[in-house]
Amino acid sequence: MKILFTGGGTGGHVVPLLAVAREIRKIYQGQDHLRFFYMGPKDDFGKALLSQEDIIVKNVLAGKFRRYPGFESYFQNFIGFVFLIPLGIIQSFFRLLFLYPDIVFSKGGFGSVPVVIAARMLFIPVVIHESDIVPGFANKFVSKAARKILVSFPGTKYFAYNKMKVTGNAIRKELLAGTKEEAREFFKLGKEKPIILVMGGSQGAERINDKILEGLPALLQEFEVIHQSGERNFYRVRNESRITIEKYKTLESSYHLFAFLKEPELKYALAGADLIVSRAGSNTIFEIAAVSKPSILVPLPEAAQNHQVENAYAYAATGACVVMEENNFSSRFFLEKLRFLFANPQELEKMSRAAREFARPEAAKMIAQEILSTVSK
Repeated sequence: MKILFTGGGTGGHVVPLLAVAREIRKIYQGQDHLRFFYMGPKDDFGKALLSQEDIIVKNVLAGKFRRYPGFESYFQNFIGFVFLIPLGIIQSFFRLLFLYPDIVFSKGGFGSVPVVIAARMLFIPVVIHESDIVPGFANKFVSKAARKILVSFPGTKYFAYNKMKVTGNAIRKELLAGTKEEAREFFKLGKEKPIILVMGGSQGAERINDKILEGLPALLQEFEVIHQSGERNFYRVRNESRITIEKYKTLESSYHLFAFLKEPELKYALAGADLIVSRAGSNTIFEIAAVSKPSILVPLPEAAQNHQVENAYAYAATGACVVMEENNFSSRFFLEKLRFLFANPQELEKMSRAAREFARPEAAKMIAQEILSTVSK
């Protein structure tokens, strides 16, 4: 069996595919030879992750729809729609014709559009998954070509009801295997202060980093921080945090900075954290929920379709998190919110319980089963 994945060229589209591929392998173990492929725009970060899972990567051109105003945006949209997407469809058509997979599974995003259109032209069955409560432009555009539409959030709108099924968002089960003791040993954590994990996605979050740095001395007096800054922000954050650490030497052991938390490191960080601060991408929300941790979500205001704000408030409606929009995310307000929560452990327990009830740790398995059942029909 040949299964082809496609998606939009960001970590948010690629990471769940790893979890789905692992679950398909478990279900399909011992049967006919199974091969995985990925087709989408060039993405070195995604390629590195996929290649580690023995998923063969093939690149195709894809246009990206930009919503911000201005001549440059309009010009790039024109190039994308008139040249890149048609060329990508042609590339995808011939590569799919040569490969002819049994099914195409799309995680959405601009990079999936040419592949899904070409698959439809070749009568290859398509299953798509929508991570966010507000569907992206790409998934809306190709939804009529899909046999099944799997969604993360109950209440997701726009799609045909008879095609839609709520599965949650696929997370890597390996992330659930860490323990607090292992986290303490790995990060050399103390036992005196609560542990705060700050994440900004695969690329970090510059404005979250800035607020953490701004209030770092006061924050580290009361809390121990594991901070994922993002690769492109790491050296600046490291240099600025060193100024604080050199001034307040006693705080050095309370700050643990990483450019990016790889899977084993993230497993321990999630297990060790008493509270998580993050953007509001669907992947991260479902990972936080799966480990039953209270969280403060700072949605990215520029996210397409305002989906991070919508995700955050949908999750907050369950009682599992606090939403702090960027224009309210000051270092002082953030510290006061932390103090309030940790002074009221019943609030943290209520948030943990709500996260556990929201979680769908079996989502990857459900998605894998839906893919395989579509092939067998």
